[in-house]
Amino acid sequence: MTDIRLSSAEIADLLDRVRSAVSARVIGQDAVIDQALVTFLTGGHALLEGVPGTAKTILVRALAGALGMRFGRLQFTPDLMPADVTGISIMRDPSRGFEFYPGPVFTDFLLVDEINRAPAKTQAALLEAMAERQVTADGQTRPLGDLFTTFATQNPVEYEGTYPLPEAQLDRFLIKIAVRYPSLDAELKMIDLYANGFNAERASDVVPEAVLDPETCKTLRAAVDHVTVAPEIRGYIASIVRATREDPSLLLGGSPRATVSLFRVSRGAALMEGRDFVTPDDVKNYAAPVLRHRMRLSPELEVEGRTADDVLRDLTSRIPAPQ
Repeated sequence: MTDIRLSSAEIADLLDRVRSAVSARVIGQDAVIDQALVTFLTGGHALLEGVPGTAKTILVRALAGALGMRFGRLQFTPDLMPADVTGISIMRDPSRGFEFYPGPVFTDFLLVDEINRAPAKTQAALLEAMAERQVTADGQTRPLGDLFTTFATQNPVEYEGTYPLPEAQLDRFLIKIAVRYPSLDAELKMIDLYANGFNAERASDVVPEAVLDPETCKTLRAAVDHVTVAPEIRGYIASIVRATREDPSLLLGGSPRATVSLFRVSRGAALMEGRDFVTPDDVKNYAAPVLRHRMRLSPELEVEGRTADDVLRDLTSRIPAPQ
């Protein structure tokens, strides 16, 4: 890769162009778009949770197109086998032996629909791909691309026939994006979009022209490593994560991986805003996406209808931000 350094202003301009391309197709979900883009910038994977029909699939397809990435989709079902994810070896010609046919995981952007509907063995196959960016099939390890990114979806209101993700797998997701209903104004804009001929089932309508290319994406990822995080901000990050472990209302708090994840994401958030340094607001704004899926609430809080976001809002309000 060519060692190209872009200024903060140039980076912000490129990312704004990507945002615009995606937001023209995913109306009223600007925060969700930003979180998905930060996930990609920082080399992580995202879990998207939202009811059906909130444009989760369109979001990933549009973002892949804007970034110039290959896109693949995999529907998880109870009968899905690990080989359906990773690929399989088939002997078509005895003289050539077994030939490996790559599975859907061999792509840049992998959309995994309803990840919690597949059994644990299949989830584990995806976990290796996410954690190591490689797959092992028929005793042989095969690398995935450096830009491989998983966006997995799950439905928060359907539990029949699902296999809850274990904490170890949830912890592998850099952030959990809560995809909520758009505002009334946004829904009216959607109607206008469809009235003018937009069709979500047409790839040409959903996938924009590429704004970036793989090499530029790698350059942007490298730029994240040059974002400065002052010692006071690092202490703020650690204090927030440690507070989730010490709160008596939580059965499980953020792991050390969560601390590192919040550090990484805060750098990406700063880059999105055209800065080469992290502010307390970068940390505070992304505390919930990074930590909400790594926490387990006590039964008492769940009975009260409290959520992880509620707890995090209280915690961050009590922890003084550095000046």
